[in-house]
Amino acid sequence: MEMLDRIDQIIALVESARAMPMSRANCVLDRAEMIGYLDQLRDDLPGELRRAGALLEERDKIMEAGRREAERILTEAEAEHNRLVSINEIVVSAEHEAARLVTEARSEAQRLREEVDDYVDTTLANFEQFLTRSLASIARGRDKMHALREIGSFAAPEDERPLPF
Repeated sequence: MEMLDRIDQIIALVESARAMPMSRANCVLDRAEMIGYLDQLRDDLPGELRRAGALLEERDKIMEAGRREAERILTEAEAEHNRLVSINEIVVSAEHEAARLVTEARSEAQRLREEVDDYVDTTLANFEQFLTRSLASIARGRDKMHALREIGSFAAPEDERPLPF
């Protein structure tokens, strides 16, 4: 079950909870059930963090592959450049072609780096938004739980009888 589904369950549980007598904002919740949902949510959180780590590893692999490809292109360009320079009739042409290949390789490597950075930045931004929403939802749940705990610890004077409902 996804973390957002667990959060939806917690919200549904709070929304469907029986209201406290004479109170609009306070309700009665099954503490064990609420703690169970929150424990499940906490257990799911490391999985999401592992996914973020996997994304970073994937980014590193893509960047490394781009670097290797750029090096391969540069090596090929240099080899081609050396071959063309060795032929006296086309020295000028070879220098221009080699320079173009090197520039093209650097530009391609830079483009690949920027694409990978954009992809990872977008993915991490989405994950950051998800975590922010999750943390906000958890904070709301905890606030409600603390409020319920405070209501539950209210002790009526001994001379007053409890309400009949």
